[in-house]
Amino acid sequence: MTSQPLQKVDHSALKTNQLFIIFLSILAFVFNQPALAAFVALVMGIGAVLKTPGFGFIYKSILKPRGWMKPDVLDDNPEPHRFSQIVGFLFLASGSTALFLGAPILGWTLVWIVIALASLNAFGGFCVGCAMYYWLARLNVPGFGKQAPAGIIPGMKPKAEARA
Repeated sequence: MTSQPLQKVDHSALKTNQLFIIFLSILAFVFNQPALAAFVALVMGIGAVLKTPGFGFIYKSILKPRGWMKPDVLDDNPEPHRFSQIVGFLFLASGSTALFLGAPILGWTLVWIVIALASLNAFGGFCVGCAMYYWLARLNVPGFGKQAPAGIIPGMKPKAEARA
């Protein structure tokens, strides 16, 4: 595992993504709409393929230009966030499939796991999928080569550097 330079990652785009995942997934549950949960999974999957937060387009096209959400650009690795989005996609896709196949307890449980983990990230600053990525990197699993930023607990949001 090599030490590679960090990149600039806008955590406001990540947070927008998390908030929309939470909101739409709760709406899917409240109104018993597996298709909405499947839609959220689809957006997350497309975002993972495009290497961008699935609902990040809302941040970039609406929230940021209107000044409703300010950029929060930090030195970080984007790969753990993409991995986390893939894990969320897999859980939501599996949950949606279970719902469509008539297994509501399994389906909604998987959806609520995504809601809980996205909430932990959005409101607590801890990304479980990112922590998983870094643990896999420690085990030298191929494809998982990045290390957590120095001085940061793997999975925690990096701190902004003090500006002079």
